[in-house]
Amino acid sequence: MYGKIREFLKKAFHELARQKGCQILEGHMSGDHVHMCISIPPKYAVSEVIGYLKGKSAIAVARQFAGRQKNFNGEHFWSRGDAVSTIGFEESKIRDCIRNQERLDDEEDAGRF
Repeated sequence: MYGKIREFLKKAFHELARQKGCQILEGHMSGDHVHMCISIPPKYAVSEVIGYLKGKSAIAVARQFAGRQKNFNGEHFWSRGDAVSTIGFEESKIRDCIRNQERLDDEEDAGRF
């Protein structure tokens, strides 16, 4: 995620989270994935909120950048899966990890051949 799409998604994720009563505490967008620390009210399942964020943001990107006016089928913006973990006492460590994700990605890429 780069440039205009990255800036658009940052705002969209925060607004969509707010609509569900959630708050994005920390986030990082890499070229092909997103890391987020998000506070979700107990009335929602994590999968429900993540599905909502992915679905609504994909529709918003299609409308903003691909000129679509209607929902569409057969095309994908996000992958089907996601990795989720709940946190409690380790919140500060998780948030630090997300903050440093770009540096960690760069270090990992430097070691690849």
